[in-house]
Amino acid sequence: MFQFFKREVWRERQQEYQSPAPSPAEGERLLPSLSDNMIAIRRLFDNSADFIDRRMMAGNTEIALLVCEGMVNLQAFAELMAQPLSDLAAAGQAGEKTAKSAEEILGQLRAHLMMGFDQKEFYTYGELFAFIMSGFSVLLIDGLALGIAIGMQGFSFRSISEPSSEVNVRGSREGFVEPLRINLTMVRRRIKSPLLKFEMMNVGVRSKTDICLVYMTDSVSGKMLDKVRSRLQSLKLDIVLESGYLEPFLEDRPLSLFSGVGTTERPDTLCAKICEGRIAVLVDGTPFALIVPYLFNEHFQSLDDYTHRPYYATFIRLLKYTAFLFTILLPGAYVALASFHPELFPNALLFNIATSEESTPFPLMFEALLIHFIYELMREAGLRLPRPIGHAVSIVGALVIGDAAVTAGLIGAPMVMVVAVTAISSFVVPSLYQSITVLRFAFILIGGTLGLFGMTLGLTMVLCNLCAKHPMGVPQTAPASPFSLYPMRDIFTRASWRRLGQRQLRIQELPGSETDKS
Repeated sequence: MFQFFKREVWRERQQEYQSPAPSPAEGERLLPSLSDNMIAIRRLFDNSADFIDRRMMAGNTEIALLVCEGMVNLQAFAELMAQPLSDLAAAGQAGEKTAKSAEEILGQLRAHLMMGFDQKEFYTYGELFAFIMSGFSVLLIDGLALGIAIGMQGFSFRSISEPSSEVNVRGSREGFVEPLRINLTMVRRRIKSPLLKFEMMNVGVRSKTDICLVYMTDSVSGKMLDKVRSRLQSLKLDIVLESGYLEPFLEDRPLSLFSGVGTTERPDTLCAKICEGRIAVLVDGTPFALIVPYLFNEHFQSLDDYTHRPYYATFIRLLKYTAFLFTILLPGAYVALASFHPELFPNALLFNIATSEESTPFPLMFEALLIHFIYELMREAGLRLPRPIGHAVSIVGALVIGDAAVTAGLIGAPMVMVVAVTAISSFVVPSLYQSITVLRFAFILIGGTLGLFGMTLGLTMVLCNLCAKHPMGVPQTAPASPFSLYPMRDIFTRASWRRLGQRQLRIQELPGSETDKS
């Protein structure tokens, strides 16, 4: 048996997936001959239907304009490029006495395209494809082994709207959108400082997705920045379509249900985090930005905490911590108490529970697992279905199935009440929903088999695992553990801005941090 598993493991390692390497032709340099370049481009493009090229003569020199259909703003093209190219073509048809060289035509184009601010030169086929597929117009001139890319992006995208996952009472209603450049402008508009830096990179062998590191040069830790940069540069993925593709590469050991990488749709939240010395990662094609490192206590914070009065913000924050403990411990604690420690219930409540459970055919632990599984099933169905139908499934389904289960005697009424309270509490901290769901089922199993002793042991293991995580060298439980008094002003309670504004606390200055303080 051991030899069988050994052979299977060896076979899996031999068949381990290897990400494809980029095409060697993409690294080849452009040739001086325009005809040779066009032959190579059409061969690499394989005559794709969305590839458009137009040629014209400027004297004795041929010029080619290359674009991707639907990626270019036609109005910007007409205003910036149509007139200069028409003038060159008209001069060529008139037969000017002095023939212009390729270098002179290049200089003339640059002089007439001054309003096209996003202009770049490139020298390889790989760069040419990246520019064309990003909405640039590309000019190739016969006799020059280079090309000019002019930014005229005109593809359709969703307009800026309120973020759906982070709703607030006060503050901005702007949320990130899919195009990366628009997201950068929303961040720059909020921090008008030369210390804010955007660092562009490409990830994905085939997708060549643009990503951007966002950080403050005077606050970020150099060691942390080098670590994030090296991990992103060394990852090997075919395609990157969402920021979640990058999240595992930014995580640190040990394995945990709690992530050290945060996400946000709000530009103001991102600006607040990078001013504390963190690093944000924006990915083209998704409105969710990554924030590293992300501490555990930040799941219980929101923008409204800093716009409300301190006493109310403190109440809301304590309410969130209570809801988190309720949603992971209440079902398991109910099963443990009813199964192993019924003497801890008040007499009146114990009689009601006993009467309800007397008519049910299943053990209490199985009831809890069954009703929570049905709840997750309905939640997923309501989430994936179209919105008009999804609301009906989530609300009507819960009422009908819950009432039918109690009436049929399959599940006791107290268990339905426990599930309802747990479900409501789970949405108070939405960023922890994935962790909460797994922990809820785990504590039901532990409480149904080991009682309160098992619940205490399981909670201790969760705390030990949480304390062992050091995302990017910063303890995830800081500043509660290791303890530091001054940062605690914004953990369980929230001090007023008179005190919060006295000192800007950087992430690498927290106790236990292993990053440099520079």
